[in-house]
Amino acid sequence: MALSKSGFERKSGVSDEIPSSSLADIAFLLLIFFMVTTVFRTTRDRPIVWPQAEATERIDEKRQNIMHVWLERNGDVWINDMRTPIQDVRSIVRPAYLESERRLVISLRADTEVPYRFTNQLMEEFKAAGAVRLVFATELERRMARERR
Repeated sequence: MALSKSGFERKSGVSDEIPSSSLADIAFLLLIFFMVTTVFRTTRDRPIVWPQAEATERIDEKRQNIMHVWLERNGDVWINDMRTPIQDVRSIVRPAYLESERRLVISLRADTEVPYRFTNQLMEEFKAAGAVRLVFATELERRMARERR
């Protein structure tokens, strides 16, 4: 008598399906990994000597509605970390001002040794762009911002 079928069958066969029970766990772990390892870029400080002030006022505006404009001693203008010629300031500020529904606040961070002609020229560009909310940043404001972080 030959043992062709002894009643024992192999129950674990090779499946052609990909197990999907742990895919949600893997996706969630990847999401957490990328959230933890992401570094958000902050604005870079330009090498300027900040003007002094005895008092300052906090800007009550969303971060997206604040445009940081740096003015260096040699007349270089940096808008949100991009070097911009003074003549092009109007073409950058005007669309941003209209896009923010006229809530844009320009934070001018100028060196104390900047010649007045550069400051005046920049102010005229802001006026031509229609931006009327301008704040002169000072050393006191910079220290307060660092303490808040």
